[in-house]
Amino acid sequence: MEYMAKDTLTVRVPSETREALDALAAVLDRDRSYVINEALNAYIDVHRWQVAHIRQGKREADAGEFVSKRDMDSLLKRLRRR
Repeated sequence: MEYMAKDTLTVRVPSETREALDALAAVLDRDRSYVINEALNAYIDVHRWQVAHIRQGKREADAGEFVSKRDMDSLLKRLRRR
């Protein structure tokens, strides 16, 4: 496993958040930093995915690549039946 340099980051959180974080860390038998890093990585992954899809949609819209009215009406009709 490669060693990765780490930086210190200080944040302020409500007491309840710290307590919940510490409780979760204890249940997982991990330290607080591990749990915070996992949470940050998950947050970053979700938002990177979301931004990438928004950008892709914008590129498609800028290129005039839209779903046809007929296809959209058909989709909405199917969804309303559910």
